[in-house]
Amino acid sequence: MADCHRGSAAEIPVTSNGDLDQSPDKVFLRDSHSAPPGSMKVSDSSVSASSFVSPPEGIIESGPHKESASLPSSPVSPVASSSAVASRLARSFSDSQADSGTMQTPPGSGAVVLSDDLKNPAMEKLDLVRKWSINTYKCTRQILSEKLGRGSKTVDLELEAQIELLRENRRKYQNVIKLAQALANQLSQIMQTQKQLGDAFADLSLKSPELHEEFGYNADTQRLLSKNGETLLGAINFFISSVDTLVDKTIEDTMINIKQYETARVEYDAYRTDLEELNLGPRDGNTMPKIEQSQQQFQIHREKFERMRNDVSVKLKFLEENKVKVLHNQLILFHNAIAAYYAGNQQQLEQTLKQFHIKLKMPGGESPSWLEEH
Repeated sequence: MADCHRGSAAEIPVTSNGDLDQSPDKVFLRDSHSAPPGSMKVSDSSVSASSFVSPPEGIIESGPHKESASLPSSPVSPVASSSAVASRLARSFSDSQADSGTMQTPPGSGAVVLSDDLKNPAMEKLDLVRKWSINTYKCTRQILSEKLGRGSKTVDLELEAQIELLRENRRKYQNVIKLAQALANQLSQIMQTQKQLGDAFADLSLKSPELHEEFGYNADTQRLLSKNGETLLGAINFFISSVDTLVDKTIEDTMINIKQYETARVEYDAYRTDLEELNLGPRDGNTMPKIEQSQQQFQIHREKFERMRNDVSVKLKFLEENKVKVLHNQLILFHNAIAAYYAGNQQQLEQTLKQFHIKLKMPGGESPSWLEEH
């Protein structure tokens, strides 16, 4: 029935003001006098069905639409006005959705604005990249300027001397570890040779009755040297492990703080130089905002530089105390073990390992060592 009525109404060629229209391509409105009060008029053919689609979920409807003074004074159907408003809102929503994905309508206002408390993650990332690029450019320029001898550099003479001494000692400690490791490897090879030599002497002692005692003495000596070599090797490996921990863990942790301090120093000098250059230039309405912003950035990096300098000073102080304590014990261990081994003092060598709580492990790690048995 609805289709029949709509078809019959479409056959009446009447315009919105009741006059005949020569164009058969338009859809006409019924006479406003025949429609009940408050009913909605049928729109013309230029209004599509999508104009009446309700706004997407989450969009707050704006207030009553007010026509602008620039609108034509000719009568316009209420439905056409409503559809135009809906179309404008839909287009505004689509554009805003593409930009930020969030819209908000202030109370009592017909404008659709972006929410201030919700920021676009893409814009935040772009801002971070921009700040990183500016900071990298300034720091690179400062480093090149220092290497070319054109830029000034902030230097703490006392702290720089401590850092340079730490780097030099670190290289020397690494060399000691390398040499001690070479000694341990060579000692291990000697032990293997002594053990094989002792077995050979023992075999000859059994097969040579006339030289039984002579071969037996040499077999016992080589076996004792190999046994003492295992004890010395355990002490050397413990020394290497302790010094290596000092260099690769404790000192390395301080070196990380030193690198952070040096980075903060370069940033501080870069922004200091930038501020000095701006202060040498003219002061007008265009440069004053730049000078104020540069002053703020300079103050931020100055505080960071001073904080990192204090942290490095404290780290170096504690590192020195820890280094002295560790090396004191390890050097005593190394000296006593080497001296007892080459003096042939087996008891002193064993006592040295007990003093530093060193437990030896036989190759394979299955049977307990002779020290653990005693």
